[in-house]
Amino acid sequence: MLSIRVPLRRRTATLAALVLVAGGSGLFAAGGSPAAAATPAACPWVHSTAPVPTRVGQVLAKMTTAQKVQLATGSGGSSYVGFTPAIGSLCIPAMNLEDGPAGVADGMGGVTQLPAPVALASTWDTAAEQQYGALIGSEEGAKGTTVDLGPTINIDRDPRWGRAFESVGEDPYLNGRMGAADIRGVQSTGVMAQVKHLAVYNQETNRNTPSDNAVVSGKALQEIYLPAFQDSVQQGAASSMMCSYSTINGTYACQNPTIMNSALRQQFGFQGFVTSDWGATHSTAPSANAGLDQDMPGNDGYYGSALTSAVNSGQVSQATLNAMTSRVLTEMFAFGEFDQAPTGSPAQPATSAAHQSTATKLAAEGTVLLKNGGGVLPFSSAAGSIAVIGADASTSVQSAGGGSAAVNSSGTVTPLQGIQARAGSGVSVTYNDGSDSGSAASAAAAAKVAVVFVSDFESEGGDLGGIDLSSAQNNLVSAVAAANPNTVVVLNTGSAVTMPWLGSVKGVLEAWYPGQGDGTAIASLLFGDTDPSGHLPVTFPASLSQVPAHTAQQWPGSGGTVQYSEGVDVGYRYYDANHLTPLFPFGHGLSYTTFGFSDLRVSALPAGGAATVTATVTNTGSRAGADVAQLYVTQPAASGEPPRQLQGFARVDLQPGASTTVSFPLTQRGLSYYDASTSAWATSTGAYTVSVGDSDANLPLTGTLNVTAAQLGHPVTVTGPGAQEGLAGTAVSVQVAAHDTTAGQSPSFTAAGLPPGTSIAAGGLISGTPTQPGTYTVDVTARDAAGAQDTATFLWTVVPATAVPALPLVGYQGLCLDLSADNNTDSTKVEVYTCNGTNGQEWAEMSDGTVRAAGKCLDVQSAGTANGTPVQLYTCNGTGAQVWQRQANGSLRNPNSGRCLDDTGWSTTPGTQVQIWDCTGGANQVWNPQAS
Repeated sequence: MLSIRVPLRRRTATLAALVLVAGGSGLFAAGGSPAAAATPAACPWVHSTAPVPTRVGQVLAKMTTAQKVQLATGSGGSSYVGFTPAIGSLCIPAMNLEDGPAGVADGMGGVTQLPAPVALASTWDTAAEQQYGALIGSEEGAKGTTVDLGPTINIDRDPRWGRAFESVGEDPYLNGRMGAADIRGVQSTGVMAQVKHLAVYNQETNRNTPSDNAVVSGKALQEIYLPAFQDSVQQGAASSMMCSYSTINGTYACQNPTIMNSALRQQFGFQGFVTSDWGATHSTAPSANAGLDQDMPGNDGYYGSALTSAVNSGQVSQATLNAMTSRVLTEMFAFGEFDQAPTGSPAQPATSAAHQSTATKLAAEGTVLLKNGGGVLPFSSAAGSIAVIGADASTSVQSAGGGSAAVNSSGTVTPLQGIQARAGSGVSVTYNDGSDSGSAASAAAAAKVAVVFVSDFESEGGDLGGIDLSSAQNNLVSAVAAANPNTVVVLNTGSAVTMPWLGSVKGVLEAWYPGQGDGTAIASLLFGDTDPSGHLPVTFPASLSQVPAHTAQQWPGSGGTVQYSEGVDVGYRYYDANHLTPLFPFGHGLSYTTFGFSDLRVSALPAGGAATVTATVTNTGSRAGADVAQLYVTQPAASGEPPRQLQGFARVDLQPGASTTVSFPLTQRGLSYYDASTSAWATSTGAYTVSVGDSDANLPLTGTLNVTAAQLGHPVTVTGPGAQEGLAGTAVSVQVAAHDTTAGQSPSFTAAGLPPGTSIAAGGLISGTPTQPGTYTVDVTARDAAGAQDTATFLWTVVPATAVPALPLVGYQGLCLDLSADNNTDSTKVEVYTCNGTNGQEWAEMSDGTVRAAGKCLDVQSAGTANGTPVQLYTCNGTGAQVWQRQANGSLRNPNSGRCLDDTGWSTTPGTQVQIWDCTGGANQVWNPQAS
């Protein structure tokens, strides 16, 4: 989506629960003694030990139709790209939604510009992808975000797609596994991930119009365009989905029941909520009935009062509205939003040296060495002189893509700067911007090696006209290569490009959009400090004529339709099926060392279980390095499937001469195909060919897996317990159920990812006392003695035992105590303002006497004691200037000064800074903690 903002006076952040305090007496006892926060009967679901569904039911029973509709409709009042306001009377927190898939976007500052998602896909490393997600979640949380709008997991159907850089590649298996890892990382920080874009969103041309009607078969939907979303649910426990701008077989995605209800919810078991892409809602009742829970940004007229009317007229049933509401509330509870005060604000810096270091490391790991002729790389100190050429190296660095995935940099290291810093004084580094190919060639001829940086810009909102670099850049490379035989090209592109000069250069690196650590990352690779280990997540065609969608009817479409007539032959599947040799195959990536594959072994497939494929990978070179072992499966001819399909991968790091065994589980799902004649998944019996190597075109090991009818079926099924949430230090007991249809078999349970302090018994009972706050993705597996197994994945949030819900402090004439501009930087003025349910109006009265908002303390400026001393927000420091005692009359007294928090001059003007003043008992000194 593109960021669409409503002009406002403030940026807002996440709201925590708004708690009604019984009798308006506040959280501290009269007389000034701090007391523990109390949860009133008005909101019994706050700090409750009841199961999440029970708590959701309690809230739902109290909600009016108008309140349910409010939760379903985006609102103004926030500088986040999406916002639903708090419903204070029910302690329902607000929700702040923010891009994006490559880091905190939409123009926010103080963040880390990360490498593009396609670069992470090139790592083929789920641990790195999870680290990437956790970094995004951490920075979103620092900005007060509730929901991160990412990751993007759409299939890269064509390299001309303007958003190819922010997706994961062309293969559904790779997209699914990497997407799930990203989701786990984001959600481990307590921020919800919103997976996008459901579904069949593969071009910008004519998007969000009927002319972008994707005519796609059920087989292609099930095998290519939906599996990554299934993995995001079943392996990533994604909290939410974003429906796309696409029209799918004549129906807009955001009112498509086949996609949202049938596939997502019924087939995949998704229990979270679905939000529209911004402006992608095109109806009221059809959208709600098809499964759209939230309309964003909410100003299109389809939800809000229109939804209320549809419910009142019976076009949308109350049961449907209840289901929509319940799905949103469930995720709020699952992430502990009701039970703890918010921290973070848009003004808060989120980046750090550690984050920037991680981003640079990930950029290097995702860079792909495509060619290394004559061992031109890595450079040595004996290189003597290096000519760095191209605007992309210094004056016009292409470190990020555009649109809603564009992220501000906190300080970009250019390639020229990185090379100069790494080369040291013993190597001469010269620079030419490449604007004149003749002078660039002269600079190259004077150096021992030349490095040319070229780029292509991609952005949401527009597709590329082709897959060639500009003629000026291609001519530049050719001129430099003619002048210097040791020419290396570094590509900064979002997807595949052609290389007419490939035969004339010694080396090529695809660095994608590497983020702000660009120069440091590429220098570490050029000089061999880091071994190149990236592998392509997309095929690089030799020419545009090779791409699967090579007709105008397929791309960008004609006559109001886009024909997906290539079916399941997307990406490498098409090249293999048509015996085409691309420029570089899917999965390709070189190293500065070499690797060998041996000793392939394939175990039998147990009914309802997984076969195991193992192979040995050996570093046969003289340097330490990394490779990606890849497993491909060829189904029996009767299945009618592509020649081979990815079904496993494993990144390995090895010292020279070292070997390791890689192991791939191969489940029945990995052997199945979608039978269009029955509209169901099926598995053929017979011989399956399994192949292992390090690209689609380099598979030195092949073996056979024989499958019989007796081995098929799913005898074991696990029923997950759903989302869990509770306080640290509070004992838990959760039973997970499993069913085994095999006579005489009783499955035994294991679990991964449980909160520390808990464990699972063989019978499926999870018990113990969680000790460590956090959000955990838990995998529970039931396995019987015959090898049949099934896994359920769910979220579990542990809230700190000391957590205190936040609530507004309402003062004179109904104005709220407020942080100016929702800023939480030190010395931000505290003021009175119209109550608006923003983070800057949510205050937690702590047991230590402090009153906190956005993670900082209400503070008397300079510890002053005189009447009229201003009150501000400041880092909590334990001084008397930050202690407040709740009085019986509702005032807040600062014992250090002996004075009370005071609405200056009985002001009714929003924006007036508050002060301390002699305690008078006046209404301008009463601050009632209550729902707005």
